[in-house]
Amino acid sequence: MSIVRTPEGHYRSTLLSEFEGVFHVFGTAAAPPPDGHTTLRQIHSARVVEACVPGQPGEGDALITARGGVRVAVKTADCIPLLLYDARRQAVAAVHAGWRGVVRNIAGAAVEALARRYGSRGEDLVAALGPAIGGCCFEVGPEVAEQFRGIFPERSDLTGQTRVDLQEAVVRQLRAAGVQDWHIDRGAPCTSCGGPEFFSWRRDRLLGQRMFAVIGLEG
Repeated sequence: MSIVRTPEGHYRSTLLSEFEGVFHVFGTAAAPPPDGHTTLRQIHSARVVEACVPGQPGEGDALITARGGVRVAVKTADCIPLLLYDARRQAVAAVHAGWRGVVRNIAGAAVEALARRYGSRGEDLVAALGPAIGGCCFEVGPEVAEQFRGIFPERSDLTGQTRVDLQEAVVRQLRAAGVQDWHIDRGAPCTSCGGPEFFSWRRDRLLGQRMFAVIGLEG
């Protein structure tokens, strides 16, 4: 399984694409997704919000819904866009995972919220990680690196300037929440070194440039 570029310039998960009745897309700088999705005011938290109707339902960094025809979305420009789908309970989530959200375990919080609200089980979830900054480019100082000790206990270099793989961190948190390895799709390009196809805050430092990742149950 993998994250592949479509002829329209979007990216899609080959794993999620196997399921009928669910729409998903990772937009790019040059190819935004269709309009009509619900978003949040993102605050780099572990707060999960339920979306019922299109619009902007408040603050947080993950949106969940089991309502047909409602598409949920997150905005990123280096942070990880994570999409979750439960084919058994017919529920979805869109998650914005920047480094602050990762150390707060926003991925685990989204899985927990799906379980609490809709009865989802980790082993039934399918996850896809879209284009985001890779371990090749995400260099941080010790004040950030040290916050990843619990996620990467095997590393001895988190006391100084180093690189952190946020996607690997999210994958580990998904596994800890019960998501199976073969249900996790990854491998999208790095937004920082992937060229102008992607917005990158780390590379360009430009405000207001965001890409949308969208998922929803067909109504």
